[in-house]
Parts: sequence; structure tokens; C-alpha cells
Amino acid sequence: MDDNLWLIELESVLLDDCNVNDIYAICQGKSLPEALRPDVWQVCLDVRHKSDQMSLFNEIYDLPFQNKLREDCQKMLERIGNDDEDKVSVLSDLESILTFYCKNRNLQYESDNGWIELLLPLLALKLNRSETYNLFEAIRDTYIPKGCKPKGNVFHVFRLLILYHDPELCTMLDTKKISPDLYSQQWFQCLFASSCSFSVILSMWDLYFQHADPFLVFFLGLIILINGRDQILALKNSPKEHIIEFLTNMPCALETDDVVDFCSLAQYYSLKTPSSFKTDFLKALYGKQNEKGTPEECAVSQALCLPVSVYELVDNSSMELCSPDTVRFFLVDCRPAEQYNAGHLSTAFHLDCNLMLQEPVAFATAVQGLLSAQRQSIEANSNAGGEHLCFMGSGRVEEDQYTHMVVASFLQKNTQYVSLLSGGYNAIHDYFGDHMADCLEDHEPKKCMVCNRHSSNEIEGVQLRQKTGQQGKRDASSKQGSSTDFFNRFSQVMKFKTAEVKGKLLDIIVNPTNVAAPTNESAGNNQSAVQQRHVSAAERNGKRYRNVAPVFSIDDEHDGEFEGGHSLDDAKDLGATKMPGDVKEIVSLNNYLKSPDIMNAFRCQEVHMSGYMYDSHLIITPTHLIVLRELARGQAQIVVRRPLASIVKITAKKRHRDLITFKYGFPVGDSLEITDMDRFLIPNASEATAIVSKHIVQTLDDTKLT
Repeated sequence: MDDNLWLIELESVLLDDCNVNDIYAICQGKSLPEALRPDVWQVCLDVRHKSDQMSLFNEIYDLPFQNKLREDCQKMLERIGNDDEDKVSVLSDLESILTFYCKNRNLQYESDNGWIELLLPLLALKLNRSETYNLFEAIRDTYIPKGCKPKGNVFHVFRLLILYHDPELCTMLDTKKISPDLYSQQWFQCLFASSCSFSVILSMWDLYFQHADPFLVFFLGLIILINGRDQILALKNSPKEHIIEFLTNMPCALETDDVVDFCSLAQYYSLKTPSSFKTDFLKALYGKQNEKGTPEECAVSQALCLPVSVYELVDNSSMELCSPDTVRFFLVDCRPAEQYNAGHLSTAFHLDCNLMLQEPVAFATAVQGLLSAQRQSIEANSNAGGEHLCFMGSGRVEEDQYTHMVVASFLQKNTQYVSLLSGGYNAIHDYFGDHMADCLEDHEPKKCMVCNRHSSNEIEGVQLRQKTGQQGKRDASSKQGSSTDFFNRFSQVMKFKTAEVKGKLLDIIVNPTNVAAPTNESAGNNQSAVQQRHVSAAERNGKRYRNVAPVFSIDDEHDGEFEGGHSLDDAKDLGATKMPGDVKEIVSLNNYLKSPDIMNAFRCQEVHMSGYMYDSHLIITPTHLIVLRELARGQAQIVVRRPLASIVKITAKKRHRDLITFKYGFPVGDSLEITDMDRFLIPNASEATAIVSKHIVQTLDDTKLT
């Protein structure tokens, strides 16, 4: 009886206005009873209350390809062997639904496009014609990727997925010139309906629609290949046609009892794949159809390996370690040493791509150091450690050809989990924007190539021509000479840097981040060398804000730039306005939040200089801004305690409106001297900043009165 309670609960929710999440919570991967399957599928595909579209069908069968459509329907019914009475009814439903679908969507039917195979399992549900049509239309719109045609976008993406998880298998198929469209087109067009038995398809679709993940078909196809990889590799000397036939028919071996494990494995491999796989390709695969193709299609077809977005990389490196099955990147910075030394992520391992050609022995040593550093960081549960290698270039095509050579060398060795950061260092630089000095290690604007794009005459000339069009085209020899000079400069730099790179290699192996946290002693010496200065009451007056940027408004353009003429590195050494003796105190979080002095409190994440984020609470009192960092067992630590009057600027990142920076300082004449800053990720940040601004103004007004 207890085993059937979920069925009773399922029947109950189906009588109400439930959704796919309710269904998934109850069923949890169990096989659906035949009587409830139609209702469950309609809920999962969100067509339960959809109108009767078939009522618009005029019952006129006059499409240019009508005879071909009818003939294909008849052939399919003869193949599945229905009774004569059923054949007439099924044939009528098939032709009517597909004819109306073509007319309603202005589409043309083609043989072997998978429509008939996709529709047949739906007819087995014994729903009326209109409900069947709605299910068919919803599956086509939601779960069938666009461009399922030879050399289509779908199959370029599928190949990248195979290459990521099983490079040896992918290389073998590439060598035989067997692209995925030659064997998996029907898998994607009809969700395996043409390759598996009815019972397998019904059980598979039960789970498929509950997961509500359109990309699941990619991972189901991947599991089929990985499970049969030994058999496939054993066929490497067989004729191409024989291998294609074997691959095409592999899903036929699936049985109903295999479906749950089959889908579970697909979910597992989905977790082991960077989320960029879905987010970056969603529009290209499941967006609106574009007959002429899209820019994404070209980019995917030319991709060397799986691309990873900068958003995922940054989030991944800053999040706490969780399940071992999730993706954790080991970032490999392949830029020349001069560029790396002018700014890099703290979690990046430097592997100079120029060494591959200039110093092959040193490059081989560096690769061994990379693999050793990766193993050590994984064993140490470091944020810099992970199985998944993400390579990063500069983001400039002419330089990244060397990065691509390095990535190709790893792929040739059948290295698993190899990806490339989209946009390279340029993308990271643009992502952090004005906060780059907080988030990048050793960033030197004067040496950073992204910061100084106009410093090079060649680059400046190219950009000027693009903007104004006033300069004529240089001849090919001039361009070649300019490019050669550009790379010669890097070559000369690298010759000077090679000894330094070799010298640092052993240190890098031991410490892959190449970053040591400052000790308390060094920090103390650093601060003692600078005279501290606090805001005085005499300086807090109306003149303070004359001829300076708005103080309490969200500043999109200049976040991270200090009006006092100091860089962020200068600000780290300047005296802060933190009150001595107030920070580092451990308190009870609940008791502290109940204090009557607290005006407002907001949950947030404190963003550290290193890029790490800590769960915290932003607290506003009548006179101070306080931050509590959450600890274990209901305790918290006071990490920030600032007088409201010391806040001189509140800014937000243009691309991330919830990333707020509070800047502290004092006026110097008509400008502001910035002495310190704090950064927070605050949900609904506009509310928090408005309240802080209000209290700051109130504090200043009270100061004037006194």
C-alpha cells in the first residue's frame, strides 16, 4: 500500500492545476501507469488547457507534397504491422495532423524528417486528434533542436560534447570522417522514436518530459556512444559504411528495464559538463529558425573544443566546493609572460604558449608542472583545482593561434575535459570592468594590453580606420610587415622571459595560484608606513560635494576609478576609516540582528579582493554601516564597521547592477580623496543603496546642526 501512495498523490494533483515540478517531485523517475500517462504528458508539455487548433483544419488535402506524405504514412503503418481496422484510423490521424501542421506553420514535409516517427507514440495514447496535435506541436517546439540536417548546427555541438568527454572516441570517428549527422540525425529528429521499441520510447519520454531539459537528447546520445565505445573502437579498421550502420542502430538494443539507468547516466554527464554548453547554444539550437543560418552556427562549426563563458568561469572559481560530480575548472593562462605578469586571475596557472615553438623542452617540462599542480590542487581541495582544464588566450585572433596549438596538443593526447574560454583575457577584463583591480592579481594598467589598446601604433591605426574610415587601405605587404613587427616584439620579450619562466616553474608547481596571502605582520608594516587620516567634522560640509561626481547615485561609467588621483593599489595602502577595536569581534548572529540600534539589515555576499565571496549581512545603524560575515553554529564576525559620514561614493557595475561598491574617504579641496572601499553582491541593491544614502544625508544634516 505504501508503494502505491505516490500513485494516489499523482492522481490527486492531476485533478488540480499542477505543473511539471509537481509531477517530478511525486514520480521521481518511476514508470507511469498507462492510464495516467496522457494527463501527465499534457501537464509536462503545458498543453492541458490549450485550445482546439485542429478545429481550424478545413479537411482539404492539397499540399504539393501530399502524395508523398500519404505514401510515407502508409509505408510506416505497414512496417509496424497494425490491424487493418486500426490502420485506417491511424493513417487518417497521421495525414490529417501532419497536413494541418504544415499549413499552420507554413512548413514543407520531407521524407525522413522524423515527423511520422515522433507522432506515432502520441497516437498510442488514444487521445482525440486535437490533443494529439497539441502534444506533437509542443514536442517539436520544445525538444527538437533546430537545424537537424546534414552538417547542421546540432551535430557540430554534439561533436564538441563527444570531444569533451571522450576525445579518443571522437578522434577515431573524425579520422574515419564519420560526423555525427551521418548516424544520429534520426536520434535528434524524433527523440529516438525511430530506433527504439514503443515500450522503451514511452518509458523514456515519461522521464524526458518530467526533466523538462531540451538538451537531454544530447546526453542520451552521448551515453549510447560511451557505453558502446569499446565496440566502436574495435571497428576502426572496418569500412566507413559498416561503422555508420552500427552507430545508427545502437539505440535498438535498449530495453525497458534499461531506461531509468540510461536517463540517470545522461543526467550525471550533464552535471559533468560546463553549463555554458546549454546557455551558449540555447539560442542557436532552440531559438527561432533562421533558414540562412546564424552567426552561432559558424562559430560552433569552427570551434576547436567546447567553449566556456567568462560568467561561468568567474562564478565557478569563486564558489565553495560542493559535490565532487560538479564541474570545477583548472584555469590555464596561455598568454605570453609579459601579458600574464601585467594582470591575471589568481587561480590561473601560467603556461606560456610561445614556449611550444621556441623552447619545446621547456614547454614539455611546463606541461608536466601543470599536470602536477592540477593533481596537488585537487588533493588540497583548492579553489584553483579541478579536473576540467579551461585554457585561456588573450582574446586576440592573431595571438591566440598559439593558444589553439597548445589546446590541440592536449586534445591529440586524448586529454579529457578540455575547454577554451570564450573571448580570452579580453572577456575577463571586460567582465570585471572598473573592478578589475580588485579581482585581478598584479594588474598594472600601464603594462596591460587591454588597458593600453591605443598605445600600439598598429592597433591604433586599425581602430582609427574602423571608426572614421578616413585612412585608405594599406597594401598586403605593409600589413604583413606590421604583423611581423608586432610578433617580433613578443618573441624578443619571450627570449628575455624564458629564463624567468623556467626559474619560476618549480614554484608554480608547488603553488599553482602563484599568490600568497599577506601575513598579518606584512599587513601591519604596510599600514604603519602610511599615516592614517579620518574624516573630521570640520571637513563634512556642503562644499565637500561641489564640482564632483554625484555621490549617492549609481555610477555606471566610473566604478572603481578614484577621483582623488589614486589607483586601487594606492587605496589599499592609505589609511582606512575603520574604527579600531570594532572588527574581528565574534557575535551571535540572531542576537545581534535583534539590536534596537539596527535600522535596516540586508542579506548579501561580501566580495573580497581575491574574488572570493562570503555570505554576510549588511547592517545600517543611525551612524554606521556594519557587515557581519556568517560563521558556523549561528555565529558571525564583524568584518566591516564604517561611519556613514565616511562614505563618499556608492557605485554599481554596469553589467551587474547588484554588485555594489562603497567608497570611503575625505574631501581635498574640490575633489575627493578615496582611502578604502568595500564591495557587496546585494539582492535588490537599489533598495539598500537608497536607504544607505538616506541615512548618510541624515547624518550629515545632524552634523551641520551640531
